[in-house]
Amino acid sequence: MKGYHDKQRLGKSGLKVSRIILGCMNYVDPGWMSWLLPEEEGMKHIKAAYDAGIQTFDTADPLNKCVYSNGLSEIILGKAIKKYNFPRDEIVVMTKARLFPLYDMHGYKKC
Repeated sequence: MKGYHDKQRLGKSGLKVSRIILGCMNYVDPGWMSWLLPEEEGMKHIKAAYDAGIQTFDTADPLNKCVYSNGLSEIILGKAIKKYNFPRDEIVVMTKARLFPLYDMHGYKKC
């Protein structure tokens, strides 16, 4: 029987990802939006997920059409990978791209 820590092939790409993926969009800065979690709390969640066998992380954030929370969730994930010395060749980071962020860190529209 397959467990949640087993890896699954992603489509026909050959890339193997965790059967459960941790979404990191909430790990940004509560000063931006009240429901977001502070960096240290996010890093604890990331560590707990990794310790439980989750090795795939999604940083994309469709919040107000502003993808990635302006890149802060990627920064926090990178800090966690470095702080906890996760083997980078075992970690899969999923993300999306946008030409430019629509909002600054304080939630003000930039365009």
